[in-house]
Amino acid sequence: MTTLDIKTDCRHFNGYKPCQPHKQRGVHCDDCDSYAPTQGDILIIKLEAAGEVLRNTPLLAPIRRQFPRGRIFWLTSHPELIPRREVFRVVDFDLAGILLLQDIEFDLLLSLDKDLEACALANRLHAKVKKGFSQRSGVIVPFDDDSAPKWQTGVFDDLMKANTDHYLREIFDICGYEFQGEPYLLPEFTPPEVEGLDADKPLVLLNTGAGDKWKPRIYSEAQWVRLARDLLADGREVIIAGGPDEHDKNLRIAADAGARYPGVYSYVDFIGLLSLADVVVTSVTFALHAAIGLQKKVVALNNTFNRHEIHAYVETEILEPDVPCLMCYKQDFDQDCVRRHCMDMITPARIRRRVDGLLST
Repeated sequence: MTTLDIKTDCRHFNGYKPCQPHKQRGVHCDDCDSYAPTQGDILIIKLEAAGEVLRNTPLLAPIRRQFPRGRIFWLTSHPELIPRREVFRVVDFDLAGILLLQDIEFDLLLSLDKDLEACALANRLHAKVKKGFSQRSGVIVPFDDDSAPKWQTGVFDDLMKANTDHYLREIFDICGYEFQGEPYLLPEFTPPEVEGLDADKPLVLLNTGAGDKWKPRIYSEAQWVRLARDLLADGREVIIAGGPDEHDKNLRIAADAGARYPGVYSYVDFIGLLSLADVVVTSVTFALHAAIGLQKKVVALNNTFNRHEIHAYVETEILEPDVPCLMCYKQDFDQDCVRRHCMDMITPARIRRRVDGLLST
């Protein structure tokens, strides 16, 4: 067989190891009935953050409708969160990944991060059509008019606060699609075994993590303890969860409240942990997007972001403190804040009532 007999345009072919049809049936290209020629190469650039990567996976559905035989590449800093079954190749954001992408002529490039390095790379890559965000002279600019509305809400507070479109509709508009309720597509995960859980009791997961980038969204340790105690007194199972930054805090919360804390998980295993819950209580962080992807009932605690940007597929409660400066998008409190630690104005009793309401429906 010569190289001319090998169908390099088949979606099963990668050029460095046997394809699945050959491994399974021993066929060669000239006698294979699984030949599926590709038509169109598409690149998604969505690097950060972990929750935002999940929140962009609904785009895979309209891309597949537009390019049913296309090969989808996804450049990201969180390769473990991309549903591998839905894409041709997940590309790490490193030198090797960038060198590969520079050598491909894409039919469609979707630049979805408003980050200078991502936008600079989008400018340098070859694509027939580019959508999303670019950079010029060190500032973020849109590639076209479809991206202008989302770009403008990012640079003017009054437009951001007046916005009533949720993020998925916005990101679909940027890419030239119409959002039709497409769900998140999660990576494969396995629910963990948590010792001692009573399967007859509703399980409420309290995610205490919020990261350190947006400090105002952190709910205090004392409030988490009160909430966990109240839920346990109501006959609920309670799991305390979070990331590495919350480990010591979560040990204390679990000990003080008498709740379960199974430890720190990777992102994918954390999705598995969330899958056990009947209701998830969390601030606007990775756990919120993972819970939405699982279509879990959620009580979301919010003060920093525009609540209209959150789109959930099942019943979700968004609780906010009674302050006039909601949607501040501040990464830390400052002298203009009317109240520091305003998230604590959302009382455990208020959260408990919303959890009860979700469990009763």
